[in-house]
Amino acid sequence: MKSSNYLSIAFCCAMLVVSSFAFATDKTGDSESKKIDNSRFMPADIFELEVATDPQVSPSGETIAYVRRTNDIMTDSTRSSIWLIDVDSGEHKPLLSSKQNYSSPRWSPKGKKIAYVSDQDGKTQIYVRWVASGENALVTNVAHSPSSIAWSRNGKHLAFTMNVKSKEKPFKVSMPNKPKGAKWAESFQYITKARYQADGRGVLEPLYTHIFVVPAEGGTARQLSSGNYHHRGPLSWGATSEKIYFSANRSDDWEYTPGTAHIFSVSLNGEITQLTSAPGRQASPVVSPNGQLIAYAKNDDKKLAYRNRYLHVMNVDGSNDMSLSADIDNRVSNFHWNDNKGIYYQQMLRGETQIDYVTIASKGGKHTNITKGLGGETLGRPYTTGSFDVADGVFAFTKGRFDRPADIHMKKGRKEQQLTFLNSDLFDHKDLGSIEEIVYKSSIDDEEIQGWYLLPPDYDASKKYPMILEIHGGPHLAYGPQFSSELLRMAAQGYVVFFNNHRGSTGYGERFALLLQNKYSSKYDFADHMSGVDALIDKGIVDPEKLYITGGSAGGIATAYAIGLTDRFKAAVVAKPVINWLSKVLTADSGLYQIPYQFPGMPWDHVEHYWERSPLSLVGNVTTPTMLLTGSEDKRTPMSETEQYYQALKLRKIDAILVKVPGASHGIASRPSRLVGKIENILAWFEMYP
Repeated sequence: MKSSNYLSIAFCCAMLVVSSFAFATDKTGDSESKKIDNSRFMPADIFELEVATDPQVSPSGETIAYVRRTNDIMTDSTRSSIWLIDVDSGEHKPLLSSKQNYSSPRWSPKGKKIAYVSDQDGKTQIYVRWVASGENALVTNVAHSPSSIAWSRNGKHLAFTMNVKSKEKPFKVSMPNKPKGAKWAESFQYITKARYQADGRGVLEPLYTHIFVVPAEGGTARQLSSGNYHHRGPLSWGATSEKIYFSANRSDDWEYTPGTAHIFSVSLNGEITQLTSAPGRQASPVVSPNGQLIAYAKNDDKKLAYRNRYLHVMNVDGSNDMSLSADIDNRVSNFHWNDNKGIYYQQMLRGETQIDYVTIASKGGKHTNITKGLGGETLGRPYTTGSFDVADGVFAFTKGRFDRPADIHMKKGRKEQQLTFLNSDLFDHKDLGSIEEIVYKSSIDDEEIQGWYLLPPDYDASKKYPMILEIHGGPHLAYGPQFSSELLRMAAQGYVVFFNNHRGSTGYGERFALLLQNKYSSKYDFADHMSGVDALIDKGIVDPEKLYITGGSAGGIATAYAIGLTDRFKAAVVAKPVINWLSKVLTADSGLYQIPYQFPGMPWDHVEHYWERSPLSLVGNVTTPTMLLTGSEDKRTPMSETEQYYQALKLRKIDAILVKVPGASHGIASRPSRLVGKIENILAWFEMYP
């Protein structure tokens, strides 16, 4: 590519971030340009998006609190507020809404107060709001941000988790006294832990997560847990409000066993008791209303990249353990007791999240479905999400559509209804195209693959369209027919946008998820993608001469791998990829987990295997013009990975550009302008190769 082209695309991308396109190329093959007006999804619309999350039903079932997340164009941030909905009347009003952030609303046992987390006074603390009077009380004055807040059963205390700085020092170093007024270099930084960095946080301070308790009316927060271990939420109080139940790995080698955790209790005087000891992970304890049973999540310790997570129940002392979901070939989560008779939970199946219920029975309870279609909590890509809460027979849950982010929905008895319409003002007058499901067989072994494709607005069945293949991350995650500003923008520009749940995706059972064990990326997932592309070509929808490909994280790996296996794509955007597994697992924040669970052994003992999985091994085949897009502070897929690929492509004189996102970690779309910039850079690159 000539240097003038680099300047052109840099200028083009910068302009697209701050303003919407006035014109765009007609992707149907016509040479004329056509005007794109506000009837389509435009870049500036992303700043107007709102999404509902974290619904919480009052104990009486009369009111639903939820978090309303709103993008702010002036601060380039997402602001959180707390709103209330009256279940009977549908009245919708703000409880806490300003330029500050309010989140994690939690009802008191009698439903008269709501505890929440806010930075309203500059530093994140816990507050309590008296709902009837509107009075607020500052409850904590702690050094680090509290999380996982939970009311005691008697309403007298709040428990929470918080990071605590450790006084660990590797050794003592004597330095001369610094003269008064002298300006020396910063002190040396000492790293001794196996996991010494984390994406979004950089090099980690010596911090450990501990459990605290504070009077609900405010006072001194008191640390209950002890030891240099991480004590994780969610937290659950016992019936007498004298014990708190949690999950932790308190073994001496906890850094090297990331797949291990057990259930513990801690009393108000700090006495810790271990309740489970099975191999693997036991987490998310929820004590029954009568205080006699604990529901929790359990999976085994097999060194594999994916394991099902099952719902178990045991006595509060850890005895009489039994599985309630042994026949559910999936991961289950978010447990809520129905009195003491059964448990509501959620799972994701074939791209959508649903709420189910199981009765308590020694030989496995009876499972029934409550509702389906939860999701829509992500704004960027169409990941399968969703959450719910239930009290007194009222279910509140998040639910969206491909053309709407999540709103709050409710089910009471047999009646189900939508309670909020947060984006109607933005989308009711827009044409966002349509979505279609496609189920097909992979050419490599006839494995069934589920996917979806977006059709552009004003789709004309008599024409063939350019297509963008967008690949999800993980790889053990899943897409669904959910809202995605990235894909909707692509469709608005005249592309058919194809996305699928290739082998390895979740929600299709353990066997399907493990089809990529020691095979990511490979010819297998590549075949899953290309078979879907060919199926759309066979339908007469897609122009086979105008194919484009992109993906982020694990999707970036798959994109880079794909262009090493085929030259069918006119251009590619490889976002935050792994290029060389030999270097990645030794420089990223995730190597301690990935090495034992995703590979057959240490990289120096299995060089050939790591290299075969690396897109860099195929770079000699690449002819596709490629953009690389990565956050400068990414610790999950470090910038060094992207730079290796960029250097290799330039050595081979392939059209390539490296786009760094300043200050961004692995979540390169974490701010509204970055989300806009990501999308518009991708589109601008594809425009250069019509």
